[in-house]
Amino acid sequence: MTTFRDLVELVRGPAALSVPGDALAGAAAAGGLSPRTAGLAAASVCLYWGGLAANDWADRELDARERPERPIPSGRVAPSTAFRVAAGLTAAGVALAGLAGGRRALAVAVPLAGAVWAYDTTLKDTAAGPAAMAACRALDVLLGASAGSTASAGRLRRAVVPALTVAAHTYTVTALSRREVDGADPALPAVTLAGTAAVAVAAALPRPVAAALPRFVAAAPPELVVAALPRRRQRWWRLLPAMLAGWYGVNYGMAQARAIDEPSAGNVRAAVGAGITGLPALQGALIARAGAPCGGVAVAAAAPVGRRLARRLSPT
Repeated sequence: MTTFRDLVELVRGPAALSVPGDALAGAAAAGGLSPRTAGLAAASVCLYWGGLAANDWADRELDARERPERPIPSGRVAPSTAFRVAAGLTAAGVALAGLAGGRRALAVAVPLAGAVWAYDTTLKDTAAGPAAMAACRALDVLLGASAGSTASAGRLRRAVVPALTVAAHTYTVTALSRREVDGADPALPAVTLAGTAAVAVAAALPRPVAAALPRFVAAAPPELVVAALPRRRQRWWRLLPAMLAGWYGVNYGMAQARAIDEPSAGNVRAAVGAGITGLPALQGALIARAGAPCGGVAVAAAAPVGRRLARRLSPT
């Protein structure tokens, strides 16, 4: 009989800690966090879990040979159950996006759901696989920017930079994940490590900071708002994105460095896990950089929690 723990393992439950930060990063860049952002973040989690269930459903024959301990090949979850879970979570994600963000959010959530299923069922093992998964994460960031009273196109344009940053990170993780069963040539983690360094630098680059502000000053130019703050706070708020980006780069980078030194399947898998659990630190840097330092710290705090939970349940 399928247990709740089996279903949690099917959808890699703790890995969902890496997801809400996408929506928050998109919303922060597009104009600020709002109550709707929570609904869009919940939609992202449902779509992510649904995609992981669909992944195991699509890979059930391959997993029977390579990972027989997974829920479907081990017999703990029936393929039909996995498919229903995947379809149900995907439908719930799209519905939540519509409720939280209306038609603008649906215009992003529906292509996102399609991209997730296309990756799982068709694109994953092709040369386009890493790019397809990167596109899914980019759309996830844009989903967070899709709700609001301002013109949708303008909000989405402001979220393009964080979307591309998260997509670049996702590309490195996906490229590594293709070698986590058989191990890799040292050149692969070396290339992804260079990509990680570039992503960390991009997230750390300064921009005018407008902190989480009351509504009556939310429209003020960021330079004037920051200038009005105490000098000590100005300095810390400007340094926070770089600190969080550095934390992300060091943790994920060290795991890749170990894979360069010894590119065994175990080390590559550990690097993939570090990339998944370390993503909240990158998202936190992007959120803080967009002017929501408290939100950035809150999202980044999920990184150590995710690493601790990953010791009990693999995020890959």
